[in-house]
Amino acid sequence: MDDLHVPPGPGAPRGLTVPAGELVERFSHASGPGGQGVNTADSRVQLSLDLATTTALNDVQRERVLDRLAGRLAGTVLTVSAAEHRAQRRNRTAARERLAALLREAVAPPLARRPTRPTYGSRRRRLEGKRQRSETKQQRRRPGPE
Repeated sequence: MDDLHVPPGPGAPRGLTVPAGELVERFSHASGPGGQGVNTADSRVQLSLDLATTTALNDVQRERVLDRLAGRLAGTVLTVSAAEHRAQRRNRTAARERLAALLREAVAPPLARRPTRPTYGSRRRRLEGKRQRSETKQQRRRPGPE
C-alpha cells in the first residue's frame, strides 16, 4: 500500500501526504448483489486514520479537521468504507479517494461572511407585500359607525 496523497487546496497549498503506515485497512464481505463471488471475496474495504497522531497534519490543520469531522469520528479515528465495486482493488481505490476528499474539504479554512445589503427592489417588494397584507386585514374589520 502506498502513501495517500491529498491534492493541494485551501488550507493545504502543497497538499498532504499521509504515510502508508498510518492507514489501517480492514476487509470484510460486502453486502448486496454479486452472486457466488460475494460469499468468498472480502471486497468491502474500511480505511481508518487516527487524526490525533497522524504526521500529515500540522496543529492548525489537525484542530480544524477534528472540529469539522467531529460527527464522523470514533474518538479521533476517521473511518471510510467502500463496497460499491465487486473487486477489492477498486474498493481500496474508492476508499482512498473518499478519505482524501474528506481531508481536503476539512482542512480548508472557513470562508468569511461578506455582509450584504438588501437591494432596492427587494425592499420595495417587501414593503408592498406588507401594505397589501395590511389592506386585507383592514377590509376584514367590522365597519365603524358613520
